Amino acid sequence: MAERNYKIIAETGIHARPATQLVNKAGQYESDVTLEYNGKSVNLKSIMGVMSLGMGQGAEITIKAEGPDADDALSGIDSIMKEGLAE
Repeated sequence: MAERNYKIIAETGIHARPATQLVNKAGQYESDVTLEYNGKSVNLKSIMGVMSLGMGQGAEITIKAEGPDADDALSGIDSIMKEGLAE
């Protein structure tokens, strides 16, 4: 299992557009990808799950991937997170 931690820096947090980008990217991989925030864990391939967390600016999240392409999945997701969404 691979994981990375992020702090959301975007003023609007993770709203519909970046959530959709993350879900679409996670869906490109075979591995199971989860997003953890505030004690809750959701499937990063589920837009409803991601949106249900209500992650605003300053939120600290963890993204985990487990499966045959876990490292590639995290690298792909990392590229989206680093586009002004998180540090």
